[in-house]
Amino acid sequence: MLKIRNSAERGMADHGWLKSRHTFSFASYFDPKQMGFRKLRVINEDRIAGGTGFGTHSHQDMEIISYVVNGSLMHKDSMGNKAVILPGEVQRLSAGSGITHSEYNNVPDAETHFFQIWIEPSEKGKQPGYGQKSFEAELNSGKLVLVISQDGRSGSIDIRQDADLYVARLAEGQNIEFNCRPGRGQWLQVVQGRIAVNGLQLGAGDGLSVEDEPSVRIQAGSLSEILLFDLA
Repeated sequence: MLKIRNSAERGMADHGWLKSRHTFSFASYFDPKQMGFRKLRVINEDRIAGGTGFGTHSHQDMEIISYVVNGSLMHKDSMGNKAVILPGEVQRLSAGSGITHSEYNNVPDAETHFFQIWIEPSEKGKQPGYGQKSFEAELNSGKLVLVISQDGRSGSIDIRQDADLYVARLAEGQNIEFNCRPGRGQWLQVVQGRIAVNGLQLGAGDGLSVEDEPSVRIQAGSLSEILLFDLA
């Protein structure tokens, strides 16, 4: 079963310095039919104006993944981590028993475009954790690149949930296929470009839930970038 979540139907918040689109219910946007997909709770597509950002704030018991599309994002947290996230890099913040952090676009004349993703953990109250890695070289292969997994296999960043996240950059006309394991569900998010998934047409910002399908067949109609979640 395939179900499209159209980009234009997502929630929207415009704070001037921040423009955000919410795939699932978040903050002041609430839709009881859009509360997440399996343990995937948040997909926010954020655009932060230059020289602005999120001040210090707290999180608890959530696996938070950041993926930068364009620009850069400076991160500081209460564990002592200080880093800049660039395109092609993935950051995982395990909030656990509680952390505070800030995220800032420190380039005054350039917008930062990134996705912030929340996945519910398998266990609560654990010690907070941090991981960050560049997958830029692997993404140039045109294949599905595993960037997040429960066991950290194949060089991915580990997460406290039975959830895999793949990223792919595809050239126009390129085809890839993902074989779905029984009992699992997939969520595909189009970062940019145009693709067809099992014959359904999707554009930038569109999402697609997949359940009880033997495989996901993806064809790029233009230069495209996608996120593919495989969830227990």
